[in-house]
Amino acid sequence: MTVTSPSGAARDRLDPRLLRTGIVLIAAPILATIDATAVGIAADAMAAHFRTSLADVQWVAAGYLLAIAVVMPLSGWLSRRYGARRMWMAAVAVFTAGSALCGLAWSLPALIAFRLVQAVGGGLMNPIGQTILAQAAGPSRIGRAMSVLTIPVMFAPVLGPIVGGLVVQQLDWRWIFYLNLPICLAVLPVAARVLTGDETAPDTSRLDLLGLALLSPGLAAVVYGLTMAGGREGAGAPAVLATVGAGLALVAGYLVHALRTRREPLIDVRLFARGRFAAACVALFLLGASLYSSMILLPLFFQHDRQASTLWTGLLLTPQALGAAVGSFAAGRLADRHGPRAVVTAGLVLSLAGLLAFTQAPARPDTWLLAACLVLYGLGIGGVSAPTMAAAYGAVDKHQTPGAAGALNVVNRLGGSLGTAILTTVLDSRLRQGADPAHAYGTAFWWALGLCLITLVPVAFFRSARRPRTSPA
Repeated sequence: MTVTSPSGAARDRLDPRLLRTGIVLIAAPILATIDATAVGIAADAMAAHFRTSLADVQWVAAGYLLAIAVVMPLSGWLSRRYGARRMWMAAVAVFTAGSALCGLAWSLPALIAFRLVQAVGGGLMNPIGQTILAQAAGPSRIGRAMSVLTIPVMFAPVLGPIVGGLVVQQLDWRWIFYLNLPICLAVLPVAARVLTGDETAPDTSRLDLLGLALLSPGLAAVVYGLTMAGGREGAGAPAVLATVGAGLALVAGYLVHALRTRREPLIDVRLFARGRFAAACVALFLLGASLYSSMILLPLFFQHDRQASTLWTGLLLTPQALGAAVGSFAAGRLADRHGPRAVVTAGLVLSLAGLLAFTQAPARPDTWLLAACLVLYGLGIGGVSAPTMAAAYGAVDKHQTPGAAGALNVVNRLGGSLGTAILTTVLDSRLRQGADPAHAYGTAFWWALGLCLITLVPVAFFRSARRPRTSPA
């Protein structure tokens, strides 16, 4: 006869210190994610202020995304070399300084340059924060711990348009950046007290300079090419094909280098030889493609097809955020108890049910029905993100967590860029063919639904139920 070990049960609880750690770690990333969303709302105001075109102003957002792609692969080495706690606080400090400089920008080139500074901090906060929380939580609590860090992803599409709309209407676009300062400055001293010191000795291995020279520009080229593919250039434009092709060639060169080098590579690609980690990475790639593209598609649908204002669009998306909060909270606990496979599968089914109504856009479904479906969609996406990350971190050893965090965030970001390019290309193609907006958006949502559906394939390889800790009676 066996009984659950009391010490194991105690270790399974989310103690107050772990909760405080999670709360601290999400504060600054929430601002970074809202900031990235709100900047798009302020594009017109920036163009008017600097007396330039919207095409030029788009580099304020595009440059930020490219810089994030460049710095994300560095997160693992920086965490091992200087300590995850120290580097997370440094990332928040850099993001804070970049925000202040963006608010003070005197020209568009200056604003773009300062956004790059801001992106260095913004691109490091999430992967390093995940490293800290995953190592603090351990395998038995990682699902619930990761659910804390999914909050920025869930709420940014709602809060970003609302914050951006209110700031532009009532204040000035510069306040989108100034609003970050008091919260970030308050987070830093709290983090110094709450976040524990790094347990392991610093890794003195040298930075993989060749890997950095191959991977970071390669990722930036792929992200930029996919962004162009979803814009006016189109997926078949020579510039798009050349940029994506060059980026893929650099990434392929990095893969060869990482497998052959005797030094610690920037991202250890041998982690992908672990079946459960590889399955989680594929799922995160597809989730990024479905989730990020839907985040772009849903606001555009309400604005273009339903003629909603920016502020009203944010309010219409509120049911999705509320559903995501509930789904994320419940999914972490359920995944720790029953394993990620069943929880993620249920979340994907809910997401599919929520998206189905939007595929029927030509039938003009009532707004209340779409709002109800957004609750389902929110419950679904809230129920898949945290358990999928937990499945990935649970498949690697503790000392491999920093490298895994960099790999997971890179894969997720690439999936988001690819999904956004696919859906915007489909939407633009249908509109160019003369389809009315409702039919065009209906087709794009069918593609989003398809991306969500095929995510079920790698999820089938996730771990099922976690065996309880037992001890002899």
